[in-house]
Amino acid sequence: MKRHFTDLDLNRSVGNLLRLGVIISVVTSLFGFVKLFIEGFTMPKDYSSLEVPEGTIWQSFFNSLKNFEGIGIIQLGILILILTPLVRIIFALVGYIKERDYTYVIVSLIVLAIMLVSFLMGFAH
Repeated sequence: MKRHFTDLDLNRSVGNLLRLGVIISVVTSLFGFVKLFIEGFTMPKDYSSLEVPEGTIWQSFFNSLKNFEGIGIIQLGILILILTPLVRIIFALVGYIKERDYTYVIVSLIVLAIMLVSFLMGFAH
C-alpha cells in the first residue's frame, strides 16, 4: 500500500536537509581551517595583500580549491552554508508540487525569483 506524502513528511525532510547542509558546511570549514593551519598560514600585516581583483574572484576560488588549499576549502564550506536555504526552497517546491498545493508552489517560485534577482544584482556591483 502506497503512503501519501504529507505535510509532516515535508517538514521532517526539509528540517533534515537544513541540518545536513549546516553539518556539511561546518565539517568542510573545520577541515579547511586545519589544512590552513598545517600550511602555515599567518595573518598578514597589511590586509590589502588579501584583496583579489574583482573580475577574478571566482577564478581565484576555483584555483585555490583545485590546488586543495585551506582557504579554498573554507570558502567552499561558507558557500555550502549560503546555498543551503536555496536548496531548501527548491526542495520545498518539489514537495509542494507532490502535494498539489499550488498556492505554496507559487509562493516558492516567487521566493526563488527574488533570490535569483538578488544574486544577479549582487554580481552587477
